[in-house]
Amino acid sequence: MAAPLSDGDRRKQISVRGIAGLGDVAEVRKSFNRHLHFTLVKDRNVATPRDYYFALAHTVRDHLVGRWIRTQQHYYERDPKRIYYLSLEFYMGRTLQNTMVNLGLQNACDEAIYQLGLDLEELEEIEEDAGLGNGGLGRLAACFLDSMATLGLAAYGYGIRYEFGIFNQKIVDGWQVEEADDWLRYGNPWEKARPEYMLPVHFYGRVEHTPEGVKWIDTQVVLAMPYDTPVPGYKNNTVNTMRLWSAKAPNDFNLQEFNMGDYIEAVLDRNLAENISRVLYPNDNFFEGKELRLKQEYFVVAATLQDIIRRFKSSKFGCRDPVRTCFETFPDKVAIQLNDTHPALSIPELMRILVDVEKVDWDKAWEITKRTCAYTNHTVLPEALERWPVSMFEKLLPRHLEIIYALNQMHLDRVAALYPGDIDRLRRMSVIEEGDCKRINMAHLCVIGSHAVNGVARIHSDIVKNSVFKDFYELEPEKFQNKTNGITPRRWLLLCNPGLADIIAEKIGEGFITDLSQLKKLLEFIDNETFIRDVAKVKQENKLKFAAYLEEHYKVKINPMSMFDVQVKRIHEYKRQLLNCLHAITLYNRIRCNPSKSFVPRTIMIGGKAAPGYHMAKMIIKLITSIGEVINNDPYVGDKLKVIFLENYRVSLAEKVIPAADLSQQISTAGTEASGTGNMKFMVNGALTIGTMDGANVEMAEEAGEENLFIFGMRVEDVEALDQKGYNAREYYERLPELRQAIDQITSGFFSPRDPGCFKDVVNMLMYHDRFKVFADYEAYIKCQGQVDQLFMDPREWTKKVIRNIACSGKFSSDRTITEYAREIWGVEPSATAIPPPNLPRN
Repeated sequence: MAAPLSDGDRRKQISVRGIAGLGDVAEVRKSFNRHLHFTLVKDRNVATPRDYYFALAHTVRDHLVGRWIRTQQHYYERDPKRIYYLSLEFYMGRTLQNTMVNLGLQNACDEAIYQLGLDLEELEEIEEDAGLGNGGLGRLAACFLDSMATLGLAAYGYGIRYEFGIFNQKIVDGWQVEEADDWLRYGNPWEKARPEYMLPVHFYGRVEHTPEGVKWIDTQVVLAMPYDTPVPGYKNNTVNTMRLWSAKAPNDFNLQEFNMGDYIEAVLDRNLAENISRVLYPNDNFFEGKELRLKQEYFVVAATLQDIIRRFKSSKFGCRDPVRTCFETFPDKVAIQLNDTHPALSIPELMRILVDVEKVDWDKAWEITKRTCAYTNHTVLPEALERWPVSMFEKLLPRHLEIIYALNQMHLDRVAALYPGDIDRLRRMSVIEEGDCKRINMAHLCVIGSHAVNGVARIHSDIVKNSVFKDFYELEPEKFQNKTNGITPRRWLLLCNPGLADIIAEKIGEGFITDLSQLKKLLEFIDNETFIRDVAKVKQENKLKFAAYLEEHYKVKINPMSMFDVQVKRIHEYKRQLLNCLHAITLYNRIRCNPSKSFVPRTIMIGGKAAPGYHMAKMIIKLITSIGEVINNDPYVGDKLKVIFLENYRVSLAEKVIPAADLSQQISTAGTEASGTGNMKFMVNGALTIGTMDGANVEMAEEAGEENLFIFGMRVEDVEALDQKGYNAREYYERLPELRQAIDQITSGFFSPRDPGCFKDVVNMLMYHDRFKVFADYEAYIKCQGQVDQLFMDPREWTKKVIRNIACSGKFSSDRTITEYAREIWGVEPSATAIPPPNLPRN
């Protein structure tokens, strides 16, 4: 956010976040005072900052509600094809500022709040992040909802309303400690409970085959209560819905089993049912196989499909029938996108409903299911793929197990007919994996049950086709597509970097906000001295602001003229935060060796959460904090080098650090990061990328020119060649003196004097068990970092590269991604036509 404006500047400011008319300001003030009055009348006479936040949130929500109702009426009357985005994660962050930006209300609210003697930025900081996701997959879902609304698509996000989202991370003595994220403690002004749409979800029980059909009986019932959150498009009056399910026990839950009078125990047992929506599993790219997680996956799928079918049956449509009874047209009216394999149970559940409940013929039901569902793959790491034990299914979802067996038999019969005698191929392609513990491969289920399968960056989609699902690609090549990820420019430019958005708008107009490809027009200004100066000035202001934030929260003095070198993402071996650590140690050793030499000052910032059960990730955090402890307190180093671990990295912290970054670290081993979206956020906000040719980095280099990024290290084919030859870390350790020195320091306890053996597991992994080949890229990385230093010493040339990167980042808008999904997977066309606002007639 921009620094607070003087009274005079406020009056004349016109910003791309919305022109504040005096009428708008007066209306906001009046509405704010009314909401505040009712809060205080109800509770007490003294307002707290949280009261002010809620009053403002309700004021802004008032502007949403009419548009929300009108959008749903519009869909009901026109009966478009509806898109259902199913995800176990929606990492939304904060809602207030995003809503003000998308409704064009931010300046009016800013002015009104200022006139009332309050600070808008302070009120925004009160809002809790809705952290209902782990990282990239959940944040992508949030960006997609924003784009689907902005593109006028009749789209719905469906997920779980976790009572506790991703844990809050505290750093205690350098170690990560998890705290529960009680984000609903003070209530959530953005959601609306919809008990009238509560639905039953069944578990356990047994299957009976009768002459009338198959029946799933003696089940345990849990109720799914929907909570709706409005999702506004950008200035088009479209407001879509994200519907999140919360688990409730039915009133008779367990009471029949306690007829001996233990009524209290029966009521307490309701918690068992309600635990389903209690907490988000905090694993990113790792499959744990817990029964409660499988329950969550079925819970969201079962409730959502009932809702989809209810809406399909009761929508207004061409003929005069009050309900649709024929499912022939279901795929023409419904598209279900599976965000990874977590909602894979949609496939057998839709089959169960069509065959068992709606009495559709099996083959017809299978055709409908395949035409309706599409699957997005998000990872190639084997440990991330969901493979559920058959025994768990047998107990929890017996009918679904029968359906999966039947689908797999049909699938294998087809493969056997096409490849007679190829038993190995049948084994590789089966949905059921044989072995000591029989397992269901959910990715295989998704592939056979979908009409489209996509990866999330071109290189990832190629790996999906040539490696992960090679056999399936050979069988049905037409199914496989690429949809390179994107980010919403509303949150990730307009909201978090208004200074940059304003100077861009001055040069090329405001069209880029909904058509990010228009940033290409900035190429004309690469040599424009005024624009170069303006871009550098905005970056410096963002750095000063973030330096002040760090000083306040970390009690560490930051040199705002230093290079802000940032790596923020989940902590994972494949993302190679350890390579970053080795660079920090190498720089430190060079400074210690030659303290009088001139060095480019750097502030290295690393942030991210480690899954609570991931030992190595937690050790990596401890190593980063320990390195920081030594470097930051060494008087020889001064402000030449600082290493900061950013605690509790989340959406609202990303919005602060990304606009301030000079260098973005995207250094995963080639072939491991499906796409990355942080890389795109840094690019559009004017940071230069140091990275490997992995994920979307490849396409970023293609768009901006490889010479405008700092690309280093092995390519995918080099990694494969090294695997063939055999990776020997000791070779690099023996050959590279600076690497050897760094590793010896970690081993000897130089960074952990109170516990010299603290990092033995880290060193042992790097030397003998490193799947991600950190040492193999060390030399190239250090050399590339030298090139970064060289360029940073020439601010004009650095800023010219920054402008080129911003100008070439247009491809990475989620609007482009969603337009491709719409046309090439869902069979719908985005609309640029705005719905009339609530104060105008509908037609």
